Amino acid sequence: MSTDIKYWTESHATGGGRNGIAGLTDGKLTVRMTSPKELGGDSKGHNPEELFAVGYAACYLGAMRFAAQSEKLGEVPEDATVNAHVGIGPRDDGGFGLKVKLEVSLPGVEKETAEKIVERGHFICPYSNATQGNIEVETVLK
Repeated sequence: MSTDIKYWTESHATGGGRNGIAGLTDGKLTVRMTSPKELGGDSKGHNPEELFAVGYAACYLGAMRFAAQSEKLGEVPEDATVNAHVGIGPRDDGGFGLKVKLEVSLPGVEKETAEKIVERGHFICPYSNATQGNIEVETVLK
């Protein structure tokens, strides 16, 4: 499968990776990175899992809106939300792995329509496409 890229962004990390500075090379975003206490850090900054959670939640909500509109599935209300929970831990076979739980709220949308929007959102969302078959992603419609 080929992808016709329409936009690129670039970031840069220095220091210890999980304990350093990361940001966009254009200077619009700079983040102090620290490991969470659960992984031996001081939690005085941010970590890659937090940034992944923020990106996935925003992208997936946008993908659901796009799917609903372009496929005429119904409306995604303005007060719709996606809460992305991202966990990290050691894998049985070595290294580390991620798990994601997406909690979706589509107030006022009938259950059958909401389920279709949620499903089609995964088809469109590049985060969902990147993680498919690589990590466990659970979606809960609230």
